[in-house]
Amino acid sequence: MGFGDLKSAAGLRVLNDFLADKSYIEGYVPSQADIAVFEAIAGPPPADLFHALRWYNHIKSYEKQKASLPGVKKALGKYGPADVEDTTGAAADSKDDDDIDLFGSDDEEESEEAKKLREERLAQYESKKSKKPAVVAKSSILLDVKPWDDETDMAKLEECVRSIQADGLVWGSSKLVPVGYGIKKLQIQCVVEDDKVGTDMLEERITAFEDYVQSMDVAAFNKI
Repeated sequence: MGFGDLKSAAGLRVLNDFLADKSYIEGYVPSQADIAVFEAIAGPPPADLFHALRWYNHIKSYEKQKASLPGVKKALGKYGPADVEDTTGAAADSKDDDDIDLFGSDDEEESEEAKKLREERLAQYESKKSKKPAVVAKSSILLDVKPWDDETDMAKLEECVRSIQADGLVWGSSKLVPVGYGIKKLQIQCVVEDDKVGTDMLEERITAFEDYVQSMDVAAFNKI
């Protein structure tokens, strides 16, 4: 298990493939597992590794709260796909984790041999992954769009919302829901591709119709 060297292009590609159908390194919420992997990366992954870049930017937003995230940090080699060998502790398998020196090998020849083995394993993994179709992460979102008052033309408001078009965005069913004093809000469903459309973009585009829209809220958000 492992990602290999996350400071290398090969390691980042393994991470990108691993995150193709996952939001986080472990589980369904950000945790210390994400922080451990995040801190092993030198910087933002390149744009073509969009799964890894999406995850990197998301975890970066938790920088001030990282100490409070759930879980306990484990060795980096404890995370990642099972069919990539962890080489982070290969020089000291017989020692306790606290005694491992990742950079202190006295045998340079052995270190080069381990490096070659790791690169071969990563190449095999990438070759196998490249033959599998990428999984597109999608979410179903239910939006509440509120008008200014009971005189707002709700048919026109919905027309404005549905006029918003973007790659990775599909509008679904809708209905008007009473909120009081004769005012009704528009409740509308949409399905988005996570890498292409976010709630921030939807809110910015919808509230731009300021003649009709007072505010927009996310009523429900579910991964598909």
